[in-house]
Amino acid sequence: MSRSNKSILLGQIGAAHGIKGEVRIATHTAEPENIAGYGPLATNRAGLTVTITKVRRQKNVVIATLEGVSDRDTAERLNGVELYVDRDRLPDPDDEDDFYHADLIGLEARIDNGTVIGTVAAIHNHGAGDIIEVRDEQSGDSFLYPFTKAVVPEIKLADGYLTIVVPLDAPEGEEEPD
Repeated sequence: MSRSNKSILLGQIGAAHGIKGEVRIATHTAEPENIAGYGPLATNRAGLTVTITKVRRQKNVVIATLEGVSDRDTAERLNGVELYVDRDRLPDPDDEDDFYHADLIGLEARIDNGTVIGTVAAIHNHGAGDIIEVRDEQSGDSFLYPFTKAVVPEIKLADGYLTIVVPLDAPEGEEEPD
């Protein structure tokens, strides 16, 4: 699999915690404490890099000590900062059915007969499961599909495409148009 220089969002700094400069971080890593192991993290603030020196888990966030942050005022100014790592610094998934969402962005989306319907523009999750956004480059329209094995049965990263089986069933209680 070819790797890219895409940035992966690992977490977001939240409110300050205490008076000694600690911050809460909502992480997107499998094990929340592992966010500290990625070394210096890029951010969505120009020129700012963050290094986590100490971390402990607390409920659904981690409490972190950041290099160079030793007071509450400095910690409060970091609220909302997103933390990124280059995709190249992450290990390849162990299983061929595992992948990072960032690896899917830009893949060609085809229906099961091979017709190209667009390019993967984003993967969204609003709490009820992942949704894949496919953008038709010609019209500029975007289409959203449930990101399930039934709808996206085949992902060929090395070949640069995935297959979408467009759901045709009407929602329960509605009839198909004649």
